[in-house]
Amino acid sequence: MSRPVLQVVAASTRPGRKGIAVARWVVQLAEQHGGFDVELVDLAEVGLPVFDEPNHPRLRQYTHQHTKDWSATVSRGDAYVFVTPEYNHSFPASLKNALDFLHVEWADKAAALVSYGGVSAGLRAAGALKPVLAALRMVPVVEAATIPFFQQFLTDDDQFVANEQLEAGGKAMLDELLRLTTALQPLRASAG
Repeated sequence: MSRPVLQVVAASTRPGRKGIAVARWVVQLAEQHGGFDVELVDLAEVGLPVFDEPNHPRLRQYTHQHTKDWSATVSRGDAYVFVTPEYNHSFPASLKNALDFLHVEWADKAAALVSYGGVSAGLRAAGALKPVLAALRMVPVVEAATIPFFQQFLTDDDQFVANEQLEAGGKAMLDELLRLTTALQPLRASAG
């Protein structure tokens, strides 16, 4: 049996962003975990415009090539880790837009959250994201990696170096993500 595909989604798209280093750490952690085939999905590289499809996403009647490409990418995933900063007590518009482009492709899949920021560790962004994921019929895992004052973990060359607590939290998150991904597999199979 092949391993499920985990897509680590880097939500920040702004120039000079540091979150890509956090996303790369999550990719490395997931590869070490060994339960998934891991892909990095960088929303800055995906480059979606503001939602521009004429039909509701649940119909899957996409007219633009960028939407068809995004649908193919997300369809390939069995589970997701959304790596998000906190902007004004919420998650970035780039992530909301990427989620809104699709509907069916997200359903019956588990999602984990890695949030980062200052004193709040991005917890308000994670809290705002959960009902959006639930509306897409995704299952957010309880375990998460929340990173307060995340810049303390960045090296001079913008590598993210986690401490023991973050590593342990990330491993617990991935364990639960794998457990739920396995449990949800029959639902995905029956829908597909």
